[in-house]
Amino acid sequence: HFNVCFYSFSCVLYYFRLMGFFIASWAQIIHAGQACVVKEDNISERVYTIREGDTLVLQCLVMGHPRPQVRWTKTAGSASDKFQETSVFNETLRIEKIQRLQGGRYYCKAENGVGVPAIKSIRVDVQYLDEPVLTVHQTISDVRGSFYQEKTVFLRCTVNSNPPARFIWKRGTETLSHSQDNGVDIYEPLYTQGETKVLKLKNLRPQDYASYTCQVSVRNVCGILDKSITFQLTNTTAPPALKLSVNETLVVNPGDNVTMQCSLTGGDPQPQVVWSHSPNPMPHNSLVQKGNLTIWGIHVEDSGYYNCTAINNVGNPAKKTVNLLVRSMRNATFQITPDVIKESETIQLGQDLKLSCHVDAVPQEKVVYSWFKNMKPARVSDRLLITRNDPELPPVTSSLEIIDLRFSDYGTYQCVASFQGAFIPDLSVEVNISSETVPPTISVPKGQSTITVREGSRAELQCEVRGKPKPPIIWSRVDKEAPMPSGAMTVETYDGKLQLESVSREMSGTYKCQTARYNGFNIRPREALVQLNVQFPPVVEPTSQDIRQGLGRSVSLRCTMLKGSPMKIATAVWRFSGNLLSVPPTELQDYSEYKVDSVSRETSGSYECSISNDVGVATCLFQVSAKAYNPEFYYDTPNPTKSQKQSKNYSYVLQWTQKEPDAVDPILSYRLDVRQLNQRSTHPKSIPVRKMEKGLLLEYVLNDLKVSQSYEVRLTPITSFGAGDMAVRNIRYIEPIDCPSSPPADNTCHFDDDKICGFIQDKMDNFDWTRQNALNHNPKRTVNTGPPRDNSGTSEGYYMFIEASRPRVAGDKARLISPLYNITAKYYCVSFFYHMFGRHIGSLNLLVRVRNKGAIDTQVWSLSGNRGNSWQQAHVPINPPGPFQLIFEGVRGTSYEGDIAIDDVTLKKGDCPRKPVGPNKAVALPGSGVPTLHKSSLCSSLTLFLYVLLR
Repeated sequence: HFNVCFYSFSCVLYYFRLMGFFIASWAQIIHAGQACVVKEDNISERVYTIREGDTLVLQCLVMGHPRPQVRWTKTAGSASDKFQETSVFNETLRIEKIQRLQGGRYYCKAENGVGVPAIKSIRVDVQYLDEPVLTVHQTISDVRGSFYQEKTVFLRCTVNSNPPARFIWKRGTETLSHSQDNGVDIYEPLYTQGETKVLKLKNLRPQDYASYTCQVSVRNVCGILDKSITFQLTNTTAPPALKLSVNETLVVNPGDNVTMQCSLTGGDPQPQVVWSHSPNPMPHNSLVQKGNLTIWGIHVEDSGYYNCTAINNVGNPAKKTVNLLVRSMRNATFQITPDVIKESETIQLGQDLKLSCHVDAVPQEKVVYSWFKNMKPARVSDRLLITRNDPELPPVTSSLEIIDLRFSDYGTYQCVASFQGAFIPDLSVEVNISSETVPPTISVPKGQSTITVREGSRAELQCEVRGKPKPPIIWSRVDKEAPMPSGAMTVETYDGKLQLESVSREMSGTYKCQTARYNGFNIRPREALVQLNVQFPPVVEPTSQDIRQGLGRSVSLRCTMLKGSPMKIATAVWRFSGNLLSVPPTELQDYSEYKVDSVSRETSGSYECSISNDVGVATCLFQVSAKAYNPEFYYDTPNPTKSQKQSKNYSYVLQWTQKEPDAVDPILSYRLDVRQLNQRSTHPKSIPVRKMEKGLLLEYVLNDLKVSQSYEVRLTPITSFGAGDMAVRNIRYIEPIDCPSSPPADNTCHFDDDKICGFIQDKMDNFDWTRQNALNHNPKRTVNTGPPRDNSGTSEGYYMFIEASRPRVAGDKARLISPLYNITAKYYCVSFFYHMFGRHIGSLNLLVRVRNKGAIDTQVWSLSGNRGNSWQQAHVPINPPGPFQLIFEGVRGTSYEGDIAIDDVTLKKGDCPRKPVGPNKAVALPGSGVPTLHKSSLCSSLTLFLYVLLR
């Protein structure tokens, strides 16, 4: 390989492999969006500064052959090396209304399999300025006494911004600084969030009671205006203070209407009172009015902490919290605990026995438990103990303990939980103690230890529990740390059956059923295992494959089973174009093969292999053909255009290589179809090929292409088999547009493309300039004004003009603004042709808008009145001090015969011609008997862009 440089801005690595033509990927990033800080060069890979909310557009310009694929990725920030998981596969990355968190480093990766991928990056810096926040504080030692009498006060101003903001403190209209007032200190504190500046007023003086303004600025970067906040400091300024009408803990019954009053007892300026609820949002049945919170028909789920907060940015916010508890009881459970000391798991006479009872309640500590035996209150004795808050059990659990169990202790025990004096229904639970009360056993029914179902169907797993009482069954997964289908890690059932709806292959595995330690014996859980097998259809490879082979050669097709349950091929059926094929019987493995002995027109087509595992069928699809692959266009041809000076036509050099030419029979020729995009007819041509090898660069010259038109080019390889795959690309003529960061090239804008060279209409003027030519102008337009053709005198050529007819009135302005140019020279010359013919011609002005710290418009040329029915040229020297734009301003005259037109705008570095061409030298219109000066020919390859799109 060796290096070849072209396009005057890059070196591209060429590879010639076996006489082949391959070019490694090359990439550059340009920004085409709303950048607000322009760098020195057009292709900037450093920092792209953009205002928050604007549109980010990054374009990755690539070269290479075959055409590289482009992938955009982003790191979390400039210091991180980790890519985001998501990527954009496109040459243009566009983000509407960009936010600050979307800033960071963006990478463009271009790859085509030749050499190493090209990776370029650019850092996007999102600029913003939030509203500032001003708070007032005093020193801790000055808490006693009236708040601001002879105290030291701190005014703290905080803002979030990028770039860092500049702070200006004002007292009234006076700007404050250290040097002007000894009673003032301005400093930046440490360890604060955001940017902060503190104004310290030492030992308050009478003149310190005033209006203070904190103004923040990012120096108009990206057009972001300054922001400010004002605070009035008086001798009554005080932090907020609150009081509540209820206790900090409030217990209510469900259905009650609850009102909590939060009253201000201090604060100047008037604090703002806000209610909030944690951990949930405010209930939908609540209303906040004048600091009072009312909840109608309160529900149990409305329980929680309610916070009343008062804020006036003076001192710390005042906050009062109410823990609102809505009485409730649910989920009553019991436990039977045999003699723990003797480590018994059964109930035996002569041993101790404990019965426990628990409910989940709010408030938990207010629950009262009562015990009954055989419907009568249980009496405490030296053998029967009733305790609350058993340390071995959950809090607020009641236990009835029987010492030395006797036959007379057998019976039915009932535990009743209640709230004293509240209208909440009691909850109770019963447990029978007898010789038949035995601990549980668990087992899987015969034939149910392995359950096999098909994917998508319903499955039932079952465990049988024996014992008295029967406890609930807890189901969980054993072989996977995964939740149950419900999303919970465990599922409780009372009948021992686990119902699974619409099972998936991921649900296959081992499930465990075990006895719960509540509503039964409080002993070691009993457990059993159930295996679930979910059968699903096979997954095969390849699902689709395109196979090319020369005529007369053989091809082997293989369809492989990758996954499935059962993982065994039951049948494999081959078809060609829908017809059944006969395949010799073989011992079935995890694949099936078929051989095409000789590829021909008759054996070319679609082959299908349908593999079944008795659960479902999957299909491999093979397209077998002797068709040639598509050609691959070369998009980076140096100097692909040649102009035809006496007409608005050009020629284009079309270059391509053939993809995998050795896969099929030799390429004999190519069929070329060229179609103008606005027409249906094509002009097919045959391009013979003498020799063909992989990577050989072929070319063909397209002639007589019209400058203002776009074309679709189709190229089809022809072999002895017939037509191969077609490649399509569009060729579109676009006049040069100087990108925002580039120095202006010495080029001319003819307005022949609808992009008008990057010029835009001013949104702040009265009306717009119009692009037209002799073929599309309004036939009813005003006579005796305006040009009949463009400066070149051709009917196809376009120009820009202003229409002076109604509804326009005298003095209306239309402004056309050029792209933004960076300065790369001290002097420039602006040349253009103008046409000012008519009795009521107004004025044509040229202004230069310089963008340094702000946008400043300066008029550099002006002309008024009727100048005759001819195109004339003006040369205007300018020396802008910074990045600049040109503005053509047309001003409507006194009436409708006042159309003004411009054409052929040129911007060149250096001085203007010493002997100006115009307005003294006219360019006569065709038919006047004077020689016609034609518009200059097409620009060179550096100033003419042909955007070609592969569709």
